[in-house]
Amino acid sequence: MRISELSRRSGVPVATIKYYLRENLLPRGEAVSATQSDYTGDHLARLRLVRALVEVAEVPLSRIHAVLAAVDDPGRELHTLLGAAQYAVTPQFETPADDPVWQRAEHRTDELLAELDWRVDAASPARGGLVRAVATLDRLGSCPAPEMLHGYAQAAHRAAEWDVSRIDPDAGRADTVQAVVVTSALMGQVLTALRLLAQEDESARRFG
Repeated sequence: MRISELSRRSGVPVATIKYYLRENLLPRGEAVSATQSDYTGDHLARLRLVRALVEVAEVPLSRIHAVLAAVDDPGRELHTLLGAAQYAVTPQFETPADDPVWQRAEHRTDELLAELDWRVDAASPARGGLVRAVATLDRLGSCPAPEMLHGYAQAAHRAAEWDVSRIDPDAGRADTVQAVVVTSALMGQVLTALRLLAQEDESARRFG
């Protein structure tokens, strides 16, 4: 297909496709003349993935290159490939030096993960996000009780089971990563919105 057809089928403007080509986010097509190239279904899948990373997850270009390298590495097993995608779309936080509140939050987080028997890498940015949230709650004098953290963890794991069950291990690698990116970025918003709506409902039932 020509670049105009690639644009039509992907919904990405031609100018944006040319920008992705210049940034090496999209492989070059096969040249058929001095001014035209031919593109395939693989280009379409890659373009949809890049669009999801840029427009949906708002991932910086430096991290997008790392995700695409993982997609193109046939030796990368599915779990580590999905991890590369999730880590790319998850905000990362610096660990404060010599901060007793942060250190206490790290200890509580590691204790919780050990009790849950969750297989999580210590470098996971989501772990850092949890530490940051627990530390902030601690500073505000609102540190959640262990049973509350466990309750939230159980609800989160149930949502994660739904997320991972949608992944087809036999699908194309670019399509699989795109599904993870969209799920991580958008279904997280869905989950937050549903939680707020549930809070409104529960408040109305108890106090309304």
